[in-house]
Amino acid sequence: MVDLKKGAAAAVAADEPGAVPDHEWELFNTPAPLINMASRGLMRLAERRLKPFGASAGQLPVFYLLRDGGAMSQRDLARLARIEQPSMAQTLARMERDGLIRRVPDPKDGRSSLISLTKKALTKAPALREALHAGRAELVEGFSEAEIATLCDLLRRLNRNLDRGVIREIAE
Repeated sequence: MVDLKKGAAAAVAADEPGAVPDHEWELFNTPAPLINMASRGLMRLAERRLKPFGASAGQLPVFYLLRDGGAMSQRDLARLARIEQPSMAQTLARMERDGLIRRVPDPKDGRSSLISLTKKALTKAPALREALHAGRAELVEGFSEAEIATLCDLLRRLNRNLDRGVIREIAE
C-alpha cells in the first residue's frame, strides 16, 4: 500500500500497479496545463471586473463582434467567436433578457434573425473595455515588449494549430 503522505514518488519507487512516474505529471512544465491555468485565471479576473457593469466574460465576443452597431446571425456570431451554437444561444438569451441585444428578422432568411447590440449595450461597451484594459499592465508585469510580442505570436500559432486539429477531427 502506498503511503499517501509520500505521494506519487513513493508509488513509483514501490513499483505499485498503476503507479504513474513523476515525469508523466509535469503539469508545470508542459504548455497545455499552463495555458489552461492562465485561461481560467484570466476569466476569473474578467468576471470580477465586468460584474459591476452587469456583464460577463462570456458576452465579450458578442460585444466585440457587434461593437460597430452592426448585426449578425447567431450562426455567424458563434462561428466567429469560435464557440458552439448552444453556448451562443444561452449567451444571447441572457443578453436579450438583460436588454443588451435585440433581434430582428433577417430579410434574406425568414427562418433566422439578425442580432445587434441595444443602445444600452453600446453605451456600456466603453466602460467594459476600460475595465478589462485596467489590469493589462499587471498581467504582463516584468515582461519586455519583445517578450509580449513573442508570447502573442506563440499563442496565435498555437490557436492556428488547434483550429487545424479540430478541423481534422471533424473530417474524420
